[in-house]
Amino acid sequence: MLLPSSFLESLDGLPGYDRALFEAAHAHADPITSIRINPSKPVDLSFSLERVPWTLFGSYVNPRPSFTFDPNFHGGAYYVQEASSMLLEQAFIQSGLQNQSIRALDLCAAPGGKATHLHSLLAPESLLVANEVIRARTGLLRDNIVKWGAENVVVTQNDPGQFERLPDYFDWITLDAPCSGSGMFRKDHEAITAWTPAQVNHCALRQQRILQSAWKALKPGGILFYATCSYSAAENEAIADWFIKEYEAVFQPIQLDSSWGVVETKNGYRCWPHFVKGEGFFFTCLKKIHSDVAVNPSYRFEKSKQIKKATLYPSLNGWVELAGMEVMEIGEELMALPKMYQADWQLIQQALNPLYAGIRLGKWMRDKLVPDHALALSNRLSSAVAKLPLDKQQAIAYLQRKEINADFGTKGWVVAAYQGLSLGWLNVLSGRANNYYPKGLRILKDHL
Repeated sequence: MLLPSSFLESLDGLPGYDRALFEAAHAHADPITSIRINPSKPVDLSFSLERVPWTLFGSYVNPRPSFTFDPNFHGGAYYVQEASSMLLEQAFIQSGLQNQSIRALDLCAAPGGKATHLHSLLAPESLLVANEVIRARTGLLRDNIVKWGAENVVVTQNDPGQFERLPDYFDWITLDAPCSGSGMFRKDHEAITAWTPAQVNHCALRQQRILQSAWKALKPGGILFYATCSYSAAENEAIADWFIKEYEAVFQPIQLDSSWGVVETKNGYRCWPHFVKGEGFFFTCLKKIHSDVAVNPSYRFEKSKQIKKATLYPSLNGWVELAGMEVMEIGEELMALPKMYQADWQLIQQALNPLYAGIRLGKWMRDKLVPDHALALSNRLSSAVAKLPLDKQQAIAYLQRKEINADFGTKGWVVAAYQGLSLGWLNVLSGRANNYYPKGLRILKDHL
């Protein structure tokens, strides 16, 4: 792998940079694969795991298995995520917010790695808004939130500037900023040819704009976790230094084990591939001291006309555990949201463009529920719902939306399950079963 000389020279003098070791790490790199376990969906995985030391949930996997043909992956038992980025966990735990009921935002959340990670760290009473500005990427973000089984997440599609409508609102903001991507050169060779100093400068200007908007939405006393997968100082230390000076932000140092190989730099931390078992990554934690709002914000709640409480429907208790939840109707869809965040939901409806929230339960048709895929994967699915155990071959066929050969035993809606993990719905009729696995999620390959 030939790296541009202008890129290599731009890194001279940065803490932890050693050109010979850096080039060797790119020239002779063995692929590094890591996953992060979903603590709410424990399963026995069939491949060898080596723990990522800075997280309770992460493991290296070697050799890399076929995740496409692992039903546990499709059921949300784990997420395939780059190991260095899991350092988010150390920053969040050491912020002191882990056991508090907070409002959190992942501002650039697609495809959902840091959002699902943060969700696993949040107290159950917290609210997470997962935002993605690019409409085409929001579907994948929503699908990963659904697979994770989350109930206290709102997925939005907004420009960062629109979050200024929620001043002093969030206790924690994750900003994995769009960047030049040099930290992923070992995984994305096409990014090498796209790299230029002009691209770095363009990204830095965009990062400044996004930071300014995010800061206004952060509460005084709140923490902003800023990260990139770039090695360039202009997108990392320079951004942190500028922001600390301009906005009186306070850098929050964290304690990291020296054996992990993470390099402390000015107002942040760096992962170099010749020191860390992972890819290039920079992050910093910035605390907000003063409010940017002239007057304390007062939020006015107006009930949306498109939402009404689903009080007239028969009991849903046989489908979903509703303790602490409120069932709402949006158009033809039923959804369940935590009761304690009803006011927040109304506010988000007014200020932002929410695409998904809580648990989508399904549609009520002719006095019967047609359940949504999200309900099957939810951690709130009622134990009264029948499950059909599938072996691996049957589970793969189900995920391909093929006909399932099994002894169904009962009629009606049942959940297809693999090793106890819910995969989706089957509607069992006389002598056959209709496969309701979402067409857009199906496995397209027939074999490895």
